[in-house]
Amino acid sequence: MSELIRSRSPQCPSDVVAERAAVAPDEVRALAARARTAQAGWCREGPAGRAAALRAAADRLRERADAVTDLIVREVGKPAGEARAEVDRGAAILDYYAQACFAATGDVLAPSLPAHQPGLLFTERRPRGVAGLVTPWNFPLAIPLWKAAPALATGNAVLLKPSPDALACGEAVEGLFEGLLPSGLLHLVPGGTETGRAVVEASDVVSFTGSASVGAQVAVAAARAGLPVQAEMGGQNAALVLPDADLGQTAALLANAAMGYAGQKCTATRRIVVVGDAREFTEALVAAVTSLRFGDPADPTVVAGPVIDAAARSRVLGAVEAARASGARILTGGTAGPTADGFFVAPVLIDRVDPAHPVAREETFGPLATILAAPDLASAVELVNDVRYGLVTSVHGHDVGALLDAVRGVDTGLIRVNAPTTGVDFHAPFGGEKASSYGPREQGTAALHFYTSVRTVTFAAPPRPTRPTPPSHPVKEAL
Repeated sequence: MSELIRSRSPQCPSDVVAERAAVAPDEVRALAARARTAQAGWCREGPAGRAAALRAAADRLRERADAVTDLIVREVGKPAGEARAEVDRGAAILDYYAQACFAATGDVLAPSLPAHQPGLLFTERRPRGVAGLVTPWNFPLAIPLWKAAPALATGNAVLLKPSPDALACGEAVEGLFEGLLPSGLLHLVPGGTETGRAVVEASDVVSFTGSASVGAQVAVAAARAGLPVQAEMGGQNAALVLPDADLGQTAALLANAAMGYAGQKCTATRRIVVVGDAREFTEALVAAVTSLRFGDPADPTVVAGPVIDAAARSRVLGAVEAARASGARILTGGTAGPTADGFFVAPVLIDRVDPAHPVAREETFGPLATILAAPDLASAVELVNDVRYGLVTSVHGHDVGALLDAVRGVDTGLIRVNAPTTGVDFHAPFGGEKASSYGPREQGTAALHFYTSVRTVTFAAPPRPTRPTPPSHPVKEAL
C-alpha cells in the first residue's frame, strides 16, 4: 500500500490542506515513459507553440492570483504580502520563458574545410528528454515554475515532485498547465524519499532544491546514472556591515532579510558581521527586529509567521538553548507564541557567540541570526568565508573602495551590495559555491543551457568536380 502524503497548515496544524497517496516507484517509471513519448512531439512543436502554452499559463495564474496567494499562506505559512509577491513573480517567470522560446539555439562558426568545398560549422541545442524536478516547500510556486518553465520552453517533458509539505501548491502548479500541454507531458508525482529517488532514476536531467544532505544524495545518484544534475542547497549567509553603513536603514534591511518568512529562505541572513565596534549597530538591529510584526501570516502587516512544522520549531529552540549554554547572549525572541496552536518561534538575535559554535556555522533554517564583530575588513571577510556554505553575501556601506575589496574577497555565488541577501532575479544566473550548490547555475539563460545538450554540426557541400586542365598548345611566333 502506498504511503499517505499529508500537508498541514503550520499556523493551524489541525487544518489538513491536502492528502494524497504517494506515487510508487513503478508508477513513476510508467509516467516517465509516457512523458518521454509525449516529449517527442513537444520538441517538434516549435517555439511559437511552446511560447503560447507558457503565456496562457501565466495568464491563468494572474486570473487565479488571489486563490493561489491564499493557498500559499494556508499551506506553508508564508506571510500574505510575500505570498502575493511570489504569485506575481511566478507569472513573470512564465512570461520570461515564453519569450525565451525564441532565443538562439546555437552559434555559427567558421569551418575548416578545403577551399573548394564550402560549408557550415554550427552548434545546436536540443532538449534532453524528461526533466525530473524535486522542489521544496518554502517557495512552493516560484521554484517549481523556475525549473519547469525553462524545461518546457526548451522542449522537455517534466516530472515534478513537490515537497509533501506543499502538496496542494504543487497541484496548483500542475493545474496552471492543464489543457495547455500535450497529454502526458507534465506529471505531478507526490511522495516521499522513495518517490524522489524514482524520479531521479527515471529522468534524463535532474534539478533539485532542498537540504545539503539530501542534495548530496541526489547529486551522487544522478552522477552514478550519468545524468546532468544541479542541486541548490543550503546557505549560512552573512551580511557584512562596514563602519560607514547607515545604521537605521541597514538594520531595517537586515531585520527583514533575517526574520522575514520566519527565516525560511536559503538566502536569509544568518550572520551579521560588523567591522569595528558592534554595540551601536547591535542596538539598532535589536530595535528593528523587535518592531517586526510576528504572528498570523494571513495578517497583511505580519512579517514573520510560523515555521513549517514541529521539528523546525524544536530545531530553532534547541539552537537557542545550545547558544545560551555556551555563554552567548540572547537579545530577542527564542520563545514560542503568540498562540498555543501553531509552530511559532519569536525571531531570535544572538551575540557574544563563538564563531566556531554550530549555531554560527550551520543552517538552522528558522528566524535566528547571530551578530559577530571583526576588527577590520580583512578579518571580517575571513569570518564570512569560514563556513562550509557559499550562497550569498550582502555588503553594506558607502566607501566604494572598501565595498569592492569586500566583493572581491567573499567566496559566495551571489553578492549583493547595499541590498539584502534575500531576493532573486529570475533572469540572472542563481547558485552558490562550496556546499551550497552542485552543478550548473539555474534561472535566466543558464537554465536554457542546462535543460539542453549541445551538438556540433559540420555541414559540407559535396566536393566540386575538378575541371580538366586544357591541353597546352605551342605559341606560334609572330611573323
